[in-house]
Amino acid sequence: MKKGRSSSDGAKPSQKPSRLGKKFQIDLLVFDFDGVLTDNTVYVADDGSEAVRCNRSDGLGFDMFHAATLPVFILSTERNGVVARRAEKLRVPCLHGVGDKASALREHCRKNHIPLERVAYVGNDLNDLAVMKIVGIRWCPSDAHPAIRRLADRVLRARGGAGVAREIAEELLHLHC
Repeated sequence: MKKGRSSSDGAKPSQKPSRLGKKFQIDLLVFDFDGVLTDNTVYVADDGSEAVRCNRSDGLGFDMFHAATLPVFILSTERNGVVARRAEKLRVPCLHGVGDKASALREHCRKNHIPLERVAYVGNDLNDLAVMKIVGIRWCPSDAHPAIRRLADRVLRARGGAGVAREIAEELLHLHC
């Protein structure tokens, strides 16, 4: 795999060598929720309830992770229950309403004996910076914040909420559909 950077102005991603070229064992794949598994849009009803937009192809991506027995996890600062509802539907463990993602991930990995260098994280915004700095592999959607794109080992082709998990599943599992 190559590291690609893209810009929001539609320019083609540049390709740079990445440490992803060497074999890398992933023991845990962690996804942020808003802006990664959603398009970062929130719909607010008169009663204050919220809804988000997710992509069904990501559901198939998570099915692929399950079939390959690759552990996945959702880690989000968002407190709204929609995060837990989507995670439940995807059959993915979820920790949401987290103020400090890096500390939460460190603790999760400590309890589960997972080395942080064998964790891949997918994030899109500034609240993902600290956690992305402590993991072994960092990915982001093509429309991620510029600071996240600079830090990422791989900038995906997919925008947030437009098949991020599916793209990763196909690449990791070497499916070229």
